[in-house]
Amino acid sequence: MNLNNMQGMMKQVQKMQQNMMKEQEALHNRTFSKTSASDLVTVVATGDKKIQSIDIKEDLLDPEDPDMLQDLLVTTINDLMSEIDETTERVMGKFTRGMNLPF
Repeated sequence: MNLNNMQGMMKQVQKMQQNMMKEQEALHNRTFSKTSASDLVTVVATGDKKIQSIDIKEDLLDPEDPDMLQDLLVTTINDLMSEIDETTERVMGKFTRGMNLPF
């Protein structure tokens, strides 16, 4: 491999790294929202998995069944985190697809 090819490849790698960083920052700043199946709980988080808000429709909750709220929160938050993971993999995976990188 000659020096010109090596320099060209290094420029491509640097450009790809810059694009990856931009995409990652955009993902971290993106807002994700998930609402429970019963519409009682809505959780909002950023792409870096920081919870921004949890909205609970109090008038629909059963005070005799606090376990229901706990279950809804856990399920909704876990679903939201899975969505963030899947989106991150889809967006960032395009940079590593086809590369045989050791992990």
